[in-house]
Amino acid sequence: MRLDRWLLGGFLVSLLLFIQPTTSPACPFCNAQGQTLTDEVKTASMVLFGKLSNANEKEETVDIEIESIIKDHPSRGMQKKLTLSRYVDLSLTGDKDRFLVFCDIFKGKIDPFRGMALKAGSKLPSYLRGALAVKDKPVSERLKYFFEYLDDDDNEISNDAYKEFGNADYSDFKEMTKTLSTERVLKWLKSPDTPSFRVGLYASMLGHAGSAKDADVLKALLDDPERRAGSGVDGIMAGYAMLKPKEGWQYIQSVLKNPKEEFMYRYAALRAVRFLHDYRHDVVEKKQLIEGLCVMLDQEDIADLAIEDLRKWKVWDKADKVLAVIKTDAYKQPIVRRAVLRYALQCQDNAAASAFVQQRRKEDAKAVEEAEELLKLEEDTTKQGSTATTSK
Repeated sequence: MRLDRWLLGGFLVSLLLFIQPTTSPACPFCNAQGQTLTDEVKTASMVLFGKLSNANEKEETVDIEIESIIKDHPSRGMQKKLTLSRYVDLSLTGDKDRFLVFCDIFKGKIDPFRGMALKAGSKLPSYLRGALAVKDKPVSERLKYFFEYLDDDDNEISNDAYKEFGNADYSDFKEMTKTLSTERVLKWLKSPDTPSFRVGLYASMLGHAGSAKDADVLKALLDDPERRAGSGVDGIMAGYAMLKPKEGWQYIQSVLKNPKEEFMYRYAALRAVRFLHDYRHDVVEKKQLIEGLCVMLDQEDIADLAIEDLRKWKVWDKADKVLAVIKTDAYKQPIVRRAVLRYALQCQDNAAASAFVQQRRKEDAKAVEEAEELLKLEEDTTKQGSTATTSK
């Protein structure tokens, strides 16, 4: 097995990939998810912006001279200066620094629980007020607001806006792109200064909102050794396929079937296939996507992932190809053997798969039992995910 696959964590990564639901509702090409600043403001009772002074280490207090109110609470009254029950060593901050302070109200008293040091004149307060103003609008509309801040020169703001896309369901993201102007997106994609982890999202935006002529920009990125080595390549491939289905799919195929390509590049192509299968049935026929996976079955460092996808997609008519892996070098890898076993366990009404499982029970009953337990874990995890999504 190649070193780059080993560095991903071997069996542990395969286990994590295995128990995750087949599809994720979040934006497929964003690498940042989690709580955003808007989420934090919504959960806080009060959020203030201002200058700190009169720090008292003994009393564990500090004053805040309020310059802007992001979120107010009646307990503040009309006061423009408050004494907070937290000590801050102001010698570590500059005289021009300002603080964004998140507060709860506990037993009628203001309880500051988080502070962010900002430069005077920071646009973050204005950004957050704008985010709160659109918080009750449809997510697709909210994303239009955050789109305007993706290239903000304040990293705190631009990264937070990016995270909003990472948390968005694909359906909302797709709806947002219907009215998206691609001028700025093209600029970001052409710029060598654009962080590589954002390229996948931007390429996906272009794939949804651009025209066939824009595909040349994405193909140029794939042809650039430096740009294609970064993250987000799966988004570039998927975007290319959306803009030029025939050419884009031919390119993805060429990567899938070439064992000499680096593992991470083939894995990016595999992720692009998953996206097209899960979200964009209109771009490439499912039959072609399945054949694309099958060409990877004899590649020892990635065959297990292809088999897992065939299993999760319930592609049982390819059982002969999956079971044929037993006769290849790929089957020497434990993770590949486990993947074949899981596929066979779920491949119902197939005599060859049933015979294989029976043989494995004779050879290693414990391995079969563990595989069955993992399948049950996956089933339970998928059910929980479906329940959580339905309850939203």
